[in-house]
Amino acid sequence: MNGRSLEGKTCLVTGANSGIGKETVIGLSSMGARTIMVCRNRERGEAAKSDVVRRTGNSDTELLLCDLSSLVEVRRLADDVLSKYEALHVLVNNAGTVSMAGGTTVDGFETTLAVNYLAPFLLTNLLLGLVRAGSPSRVINVSSAGHYRGKVDLDQIASSRAGAVMTAYSNSKLALVMFTYELARRTQGSGVTVNCLHPGVVATRIWRLPTFLTRPFMISAKSGAETTLYLASSPEVERLTGRYFEKKKEKRSSTESYDEAKAKLLWDVTCKLVGLPIQK
Repeated sequence: MNGRSLEGKTCLVTGANSGIGKETVIGLSSMGARTIMVCRNRERGEAAKSDVVRRTGNSDTELLLCDLSSLVEVRRLADDVLSKYEALHVLVNNAGTVSMAGGTTVDGFETTLAVNYLAPFLLTNLLLGLVRAGSPSRVINVSSAGHYRGKVDLDQIASSRAGAVMTAYSNSKLALVMFTYELARRTQGSGVTVNCLHPGVVATRIWRLPTFLTRPFMISAKSGAETTLYLASSPEVERLTGRYFEKKKEKRSSTESYDEAKAKLLWDVTCKLVGLPIQK
């Protein structure tokens, strides 16, 4: 990728109908990219797509629907993308949730774990052939500073048990960081880079708690998308892989996130959960 132009590049963003995801699509489209907006709700997705085209003047945008809490729908989404595109240059796993009510998905997984970790793990692996075909290409996982409070318990993940609301969130975001680093190791030398980031504390729909006290201290979704866009387009990071970023700067993630042995075990456990063959 040369400079800030993404003309001729195909970029996919999950959770794209609002917040950081939508601002990411706007940024990518403004740089000339063809964008694939993955949204759960058709009405909101269509409205977001129309707004993106209006604001950027780039009509090369497609809306694809997917409920990322369902592994069947994630596989259907991947099949749809594989049938329509020959290469993928930027994959942004942006969608995330905090399941305040707890509960499980249609597949029996804890909801926060399913959306924040299992879905991007499965989707990325299913689309990895397209990403390799788009080399030099970039995978970007939107994690959170909450991962510093997380702990990966392999038995807990294998049984899809979860703790308190924010514990489940932190654990899922740590798992996403560890997935980032393990995938970076597995794609080393392929022209595919894999990085993750903390977008900042952003005032988005994910936080459904009353936030009238904290909202003044939150940043805008546009500001929250800046690091994602930096990782998607900047020539400064085109060869960097397996890193964690905040405010467009590389930062050290939690100590546990660098445990390579645990990351390999986590990979194998996750493959079993989502129905992927275990590859060494």
